[in-house]
Amino acid sequence: MSAKLIKHDMRISIRKEISELPGDYITASDKGLLLQVTSHKEFIKARNIMMYHSVEREPGTLEISKAALAAGKTVAFPYCYRGGIMEARVISSLRELQPAMLRIPAPPDTAPVIDPMDIELIIVPALTYDRSGYRLGYGGGYYDRYLHSIPAFTLGLARDRLLTDELPREPHDVAVKCVVTECGICVY
Repeated sequence: MSAKLIKHDMRISIRKEISELPGDYITASDKGLLLQVTSHKEFIKARNIMMYHSVEREPGTLEISKAALAAGKTVAFPYCYRGGIMEARVISSLRELQPAMLRIPAPPDTAPVIDPMDIELIIVPALTYDRSGYRLGYGGGYYDRYLHSIPAFTLGLARDRLLTDELPREPHDVAVKCVVTECGICVY
């Protein structure tokens, strides 16, 4: 079976696993992730950060975003176009984010675009990660395309209970440099 088909089946399985996580675990995990990320040296030193707005039961990014804005960092969020194209657009307030493609909150199309080479830290979403920094994303390929040639430090957020030893890989997959769970940090 090809890596693409294995990933498809894994997405179904991981989504089911995520839906079954207890609410108190989700809350505790989000608090732990906030502490781990905001105390991470790359978060502390970065002036320009690209975040994502978590939806449903994804690792929570709202408080991390608030901490970055309160620290005076330039904070950008993905703005997606059809065809797998994504750019980072800067916001000054979380109130600027509005439901966009797939109902995921994003900056308005009038928000300034930050040059990818100026971004120092990118917090990357995924359904889960493996212990080598590879991710099982949502299947659109947006982040793999975007991260392919950007030198920013990449940090993946994962719930510790979902972290796996190894995920199937395809040639276009891009590993993050660090995976953070509520229990700690794995650097690669």
